[in-house]
Amino acid sequence: MINQTDSFQPDDLDIALLRLLEADSRLPTVTLAKRLGVSRTTVQARLERLVSRGVISAFTIRLDEDYLARRIQGHVAITLLPKAARQVETRLKAMPQVRQLYAVSGPFDMIAVVSTESIAEMNMVIDDIGAVEGVERTNSSIILSRRLAR
Repeated sequence: MINQTDSFQPDDLDIALLRLLEADSRLPTVTLAKRLGVSRTTVQARLERLVSRGVISAFTIRLDEDYLARRIQGHVAITLLPKAARQVETRLKAMPQVRQLYAVSGPFDMIAVVSTESIAEMNMVIDDIGAVEGVERTNSSIILSRRLAR
């Protein structure tokens, strides 16, 4: 299947619009238009094109740093048994505490970013990940503080 974004080349206006949305995806179209110096209909047309081309896949929220600081977050590096990636990925996607999942190179096959309400819940989730059929080994690190987020 051909990715619709393969041939798409954003221009300066598209890039400026994407940067504004990255900072605050809830900005009204009128506000975006004012900040970009274009009409509201131009912004709406650009948004529709960026969505239809797959450049924008979702409009979402960014959680407040104080809220995140009260949660326990960690990285769980996962080593898989041969040919188990697909079934492990399916199981991990079903765990609501797994916020992100990456396939990586190096000594591990995947890294799961996990967010929980407590150390006890984090411990349970790490145990649950380790118990997934096809997971050979895990190595976890708890995030103590965020130093940079873009």
